[in-house]
Amino acid sequence: MKINSIFLSNYRNIENEKIEFSDGVNLLFGQNAQGKTNIVEAIYYFARGRSFRTSRDTDLIRHGKEKFHIEISFEDKERERTLSCMIGKKERVRKKNGIRIEKISEMVGLFRAVLFCPEHLSLVKGGPEERRSFLNIAISQCFPAYIGIYASYMKLLENRNCLLKMAQKGFPIDYEEIRVFSEKMADNASILYGYRKKYIEKIEKHAKKILFDISDGKETLDILYESDVETGENIKEEYRKKLTENISNEISVGYSLYGIHRDDLCIKLNGEDSRIFASQGQQRSIVLALKEAEGEVIYDVTGEYPVFLFDDVLSELDKKRQSYLLKSSDKRQIIITSCSEEDFKDIVKLSIYTEGGHYVSSHR
Repeated sequence: MKINSIFLSNYRNIENEKIEFSDGVNLLFGQNAQGKTNIVEAIYYFARGRSFRTSRDTDLIRHGKEKFHIEISFEDKERERTLSCMIGKKERVRKKNGIRIEKISEMVGLFRAVLFCPEHLSLVKGGPEERRSFLNIAISQCFPAYIGIYASYMKLLENRNCLLKMAQKGFPIDYEEIRVFSEKMADNASILYGYRKKYIEKIEKHAKKILFDISDGKETLDILYESDVETGENIKEEYRKKLTENISNEISVGYSLYGIHRDDLCIKLNGEDSRIFASQGQQRSIVLALKEAEGEVIYDVTGEYPVFLFDDVLSELDKKRQSYLLKSSDKRQIIITSCSEEDFKDIVKLSIYTEGGHYVSSHR
């Protein structure tokens, strides 16, 4: 898979630009605050269905304007396609190949990309929500049905928590209504659990090999799924029991104590919990292995590599790790942002210089 071009209008600091990309390594370079990350954000928007930097689409609108418009042209193994979004304060128009679509879930999974940015370096030692977010985004690109099931689960959770909070405050509630939400949550949780277990098995296989290579065979990686339920034969029944037999305890705290929304990953390095024992350098190697493995899983599932987006992250890595990220660039498309062109002059096929929101390209 590769992106051919992106068009942006009134997006962040970009007034009106069309940028074309090449196969192999593309470099976006220029001084800070020129809009390099904005380009990466806009590209990744079509993979994730929203920005990775803000939860509000209206934050992406250029100051003083009413709406933004972004559109990409990309190729998969079948044909060339387009995706576009026009988002304003009062309207939202999304299109796939020029035809309007109503749901984000109809867009996710068509254009696939792996993003690696400085914030991801906290993936190992960060909170569980960071690792759950990594899982949710990665899985939805491989299995688009996941995102709809997850959204349904989170809506049920919101309603259930509302009832629990009301009960905690002493308001009369219908316990049967809580049980109904619990049953429905158990249905969705069991499906999401299956997706996650399957994905973790796939990504562990690749990440284990990648870290072994990076460390010259000195480090081994294991990824364990931490969940409220055991790995028994009837996951749905286990969730049902957790959610229906502990309601009194949940009312006392005012929220759901069990469910898929509380899961986590335990990443072990040489048999030890990396959250506690891994050095900063080892943590970075683990994250690199996970992001590379994310791309390999997409290839396994879809038969083609995603577009790799490295946003100002290579400066955080040593030369050896940089080289590993950029290996086999002839087989996949890579887009890098950096303040300098010098470090990449031997591998870049297309350089795109940014200054004041304008972009000038030069082929190698």
